[in-house]
Amino acid sequence: MKIQLIHPPVYINKNGLTALRPSLPLGLAYIASVLRDDGHDVSVVDALGEAPNQNVVDGDIWRIGLKTDEVVDRIDPECDAIGVTSMWSYAWPIVRELLHKIRARFPDKPIVCGGEHFTAVPELSMDEAPIDFIVLGEGEETAIALFRALEMGVDTTVIPGIAYRGEDGGMRKNDRRDRIRNVDEIPWPAWDLFDVKAYDDNKMVTGIHYGRTVPILATRGCPYQCTYCSSPNMWTTRWYARPPEDVINEIQHYHDTYGANNFPFQDLTAILKRNWVVEFTQEILKRGLDITWQLPAGTRSEIIDDEVAKLLVQSGCKSINLAPESGSERTRKHMKKMLTDEKLFRAARAATRNGLNVGIFLVLGYPTDEPVDMRATAKMCRKLARVGVDDVSAGFFFPLPATEIYRELEKDGKVHLNDDFLKLPIYVHNKYMSPDRNYNPNMTAKQMTRWKYFVVAGFYLNQLVFKPGKVFRILWNFLRGKETSKMESFLQETRRKFSLRKSDRRAQQAAEGDRPKHPEVTA
Repeated sequence: MKIQLIHPPVYINKNGLTALRPSLPLGLAYIASVLRDDGHDVSVVDALGEAPNQNVVDGDIWRIGLKTDEVVDRIDPECDAIGVTSMWSYAWPIVRELLHKIRARFPDKPIVCGGEHFTAVPELSMDEAPIDFIVLGEGEETAIALFRALEMGVDTTVIPGIAYRGEDGGMRKNDRRDRIRNVDEIPWPAWDLFDVKAYDDNKMVTGIHYGRTVPILATRGCPYQCTYCSSPNMWTTRWYARPPEDVINEIQHYHDTYGANNFPFQDLTAILKRNWVVEFTQEILKRGLDITWQLPAGTRSEIIDDEVAKLLVQSGCKSINLAPESGSERTRKHMKKMLTDEKLFRAARAATRNGLNVGIFLVLGYPTDEPVDMRATAKMCRKLARVGVDDVSAGFFFPLPATEIYRELEKDGKVHLNDDFLKLPIYVHNKYMSPDRNYNPNMTAKQMTRWKYFVVAGFYLNQLVFKPGKVFRILWNFLRGKETSKMESFLQETRRKFSLRKSDRRAQQAAEGDRPKHPEVTA
């Protein structure tokens, strides 16, 4: 069967105070790999990789990548089925537009969708777009079963893990498929179908760009149940790890094939079992691999002590992000974060003492937050700066669909599932919070904005006083176009956005220059 997979264009916030960047689509690369391994003829239209510097102004944000018409033009007309991914719900307006154009061009080809967005809101997705099937949750085994059934013309309605359109046009949803336990048996991502170099050349990577970059997934899932996280719905609470040797074999392959030397782990919770981490780092040292790897997604801190931190650094790990989310233990308890200040600071001290770059993720304005909780967060950040933590990333709270906190807010009538709501994640790093994006009943949007700057300023002022060398390093690396921390990544991304704005202005001036200054008046 000829299968056309599509990675759609995405939005980025041209005014966001963040270093977040689009990156290679790891999930789609895994799906491409298993389908090809099952004997299908698989091709990919990657809107980002094929046009990484093409941006279209869409209100106060940008669309990055191929235009939707250009994506449709690149679809193989001989394909038998089309698969579309969407990890982020904020991209839904673009994806929805693309799906309608695909259906208009190819009315008889089955359209299959998958990814975190479709798993979170399958009803909305099918109501608003001409989708035939949705793969729910972990996609590999379900995708194999579905595309094989489509090829053979057999009944698809009995396949576990899918939603599909019934004869009346409404959605039907089957029970979810069990998680894959032997994750080492899944073939490695099919990066040969993507332009790895285009992503790397444009620094479209997760985390810090230390060099030629290819993402890695060593584990799947997370055993925790944080109220704001989509993982329990997408992955359940099962955590499965690949054997360390298998992960390192994959890294070695990318090192030899692409010249890659920087590997951001996109795991939800990579550092969970001490024995796994020790074995992994020791195997890298045993092989003498000269690589850099990092944990940019925000990992647990419980097992990080001096021994583990030393092994991380020796094996090439340069950067980790810890995610306390709040300095208030009361807020963390409501979040079900299961983290104490003692464990956080023990990990931060061990990591910084051994030379790791350490960043902290915070969520400001969680619905139960009060001023006392914000003061606790500000105090924690000042202490972390004095410990030697390098960066703090403070974003405004937003509820993801299908999360526990979303369901609470929905029950109280505080969320409405529409485009404006789905786009919320784009604006969490704006300069200020707007009232329509505030889900905290105890503080106004203006107060939340002031708290954000108080928290962040307190962190970096303490860093300037107690760790001045870090500030000078940031400035020096900015001048050289180099990244070694999240702040430096943010400055490089700001520079890139400034270049995009200049391109926008030049294009606008050129368009205005083509217009006649004194149009002819006719009766």
